[in-house]
Amino acid sequence: MNIFNDPNRIPENYGLRIAAGLIGYFLIMEIFGLAYFVELRYLNVVVLAIGVFYALRKFRHTHDENLEYFRALVTGVAASSIGCIIFSIFLFIYMKFDTSMMQYIRDNEPMGQYLNPYMAAFVVALEGVFSGLLVTFILINYSHPTKIKKIDENP
Repeated sequence: MNIFNDPNRIPENYGLRIAAGLIGYFLIMEIFGLAYFVELRYLNVVVLAIGVFYALRKFRHTHDENLEYFRALVTGVAASSIGCIIFSIFLFIYMKFDTSMMQYIRDNEPMGQYLNPYMAAFVVALEGVFSGLLVTFILINYSHPTKIKKIDENP
């Protein structure tokens, strides 16, 4: 059994897929010359949401159709965190080799003069982890409602 079909390794499996999606999206934007448009990074949330959705769906199917709220929250946040941290490591390496991108960020961002590849990669990782938390929270509450036991008012 490998990482891609082990039901206990869902965060690692989908984290790698999220990272591949984010890296692929970045490289496509780079090929078309759109990587310098910072606003397009908001579409990373779409890639992140799709990955978290499929991770939660896989978790539900492999755990007898039960979706415990906190286990699902941990699964989604772990998958998105793994994906975003791998993506930020990729960006760090990329910015070390492509110094023109780092210079563009320094010149055009409000706090750019204080940034270096280390700090920029850290900010991307932090942004991704918190975006993953928000996306997971929304997806769990929207698409996978938990069963709430009604409390009997008359004991």
